[in-house]
Amino acid sequence: MNGLDWSVLIGYFAVMIAIGVWSHRRVDDVSDFFTAGGRMPWWLSGISHHMSGYSAVMFTGYAGIAYTYGVTSFVTWSFPIALGIAIGSKLFAPRINRMRSRLHVASPLEYLKSRYDLRTQQALAWSGMLLKIVDVGAKWAAIATLLAVFTGVSLNEGILITGAVTAIYCTIGGLWADALTELGQFVIQLLAGVAMFVAVVAELGDHGGFFGVWDEPELRGHAEPLVGPYGTVFLLAFLFIKLFEYNGGMLNQAQRYMATATPREAERSARLSAALWLVWPLVLFFPMWMSPLLVESQKADGSDSYALMTEQLLPHGLLGLVIVGFFSHTMAMCSSDANAIAAVFTRDVAPVLSARARRWNDRSGLVAARVTTVVFLGLSMAVATQVDSPTFKDIITVVIKWVAGLMGPIAIPMMLGLLRPFRRSGPTAALTSWATGLLAFWLVNYPVHWAVEGGVPLEYQVSIPLAVSLALYVLIGYVKPEDTPERTAVIERLNTDDDGSAAAAVPAPAKAPDAASARTPDGP
Repeated sequence: MNGLDWSVLIGYFAVMIAIGVWSHRRVDDVSDFFTAGGRMPWWLSGISHHMSGYSAVMFTGYAGIAYTYGVTSFVTWSFPIALGIAIGSKLFAPRINRMRSRLHVASPLEYLKSRYDLRTQQALAWSGMLLKIVDVGAKWAAIATLLAVFTGVSLNEGILITGAVTAIYCTIGGLWADALTELGQFVIQLLAGVAMFVAVVAELGDHGGFFGVWDEPELRGHAEPLVGPYGTVFLLAFLFIKLFEYNGGMLNQAQRYMATATPREAERSARLSAALWLVWPLVLFFPMWMSPLLVESQKADGSDSYALMTEQLLPHGLLGLVIVGFFSHTMAMCSSDANAIAAVFTRDVAPVLSARARRWNDRSGLVAARVTTVVFLGLSMAVATQVDSPTFKDIITVVIKWVAGLMGPIAIPMMLGLLRPFRRSGPTAALTSWATGLLAFWLVNYPVHWAVEGGVPLEYQVSIPLAVSLALYVLIGYVKPEDTPERTAVIERLNTDDDGSAAAAVPAPAKAPDAASARTPDGP
């Protein structure tokens, strides 16, 4: 990087902070901070939904998969996400929007207290927060790895720089700042992605051109859709996982649906995001598929291949723009995650832990939300410094194995609890499926993995916990139905047509139930 590249990067950081400061004027209470007051246009929500699903892991971990295996990186990652969101546009998006407009909640997990009980809500809230800390930690490590390649700064310095800038704009501006910066980041990504695509295509003349390049020895097998550990079982498992994860199971995407004015707009938002996931990653992945022809990775997993190719092909200025594109991905996802977790802690956890939190007014609730955002970002940055430790192994292991494997047990009760066919599944089904799914993850990834020669294949590591949770959630619902009139009423409010009203006010955090009611299966 030279001075021009640094100017582009510093200018980007300045614009992100400026957007946060501007968005601050639109945030008056927790409803504005967490759900944009239900006033976000569907197209902005859709772009935000799309951008909040990316991170620099695509340019490190998935670049390594593309470098090694080729188009399977798209077939087993972007395509399942696009299909999952398209299905969820009808199945989940309108119902999640009604959570805000009909149940008057600001956190995706806030409705669980009335759908199940307090214990279920707290179990999913705490496990979801802990998983997100690990997930976002991997994202910080990914962007810091790229920054180290281009600038030579240390991993910890890179984590501190990106985390600090993100903390400033998302803490003061809330979801509005997240969405508006993600819109800007989408434009930057568009310019940077097209620049890299054109640069790589220009280099293919000596290798048979755009279509003939696939016959090159370095790309042997790269055109196969399912290769290596990424086979049919992995594809099906990932499709099922992404159906839940990208429609709200990881919380931040649920907020985008909640932020629109009506269920219809939430559905349109999801369809736009699905279309972007189907088309745009093809432009981003093509240079990665060609990377074995143009660079030789210095890492065994190929995770540095895209960064090396960028340095080699792009002139200064454009190089800075592509680096900004890397940052835009990670900062979009991490800021949206921080906002989602702040919502969960402020709305779901704090009122149970503290009587004072149950008396928060608009101002004190907003202050608590901002403090929680900063604390979450700090914890995730601390975890990021340990991503390459023996516990976590490496970036792509954290993202694929830990997040995909652990997300299912948390998302199953949350997402399926919205749907009428699962109304018989109550607190027993939810808690049992959650706990057993987490246990299955530990068994498959550690004791069983160590006992099996060659280890348990990746597709089973990520799919078995979700399959166990799903089976138990459905089975226990039929064996021990717990559908009460109160729970059925909640489900019906989420499944019937909305009255078309725009933003619904969000009250102060609900009071925690007393000790006696907390022990009853019906909760508060």
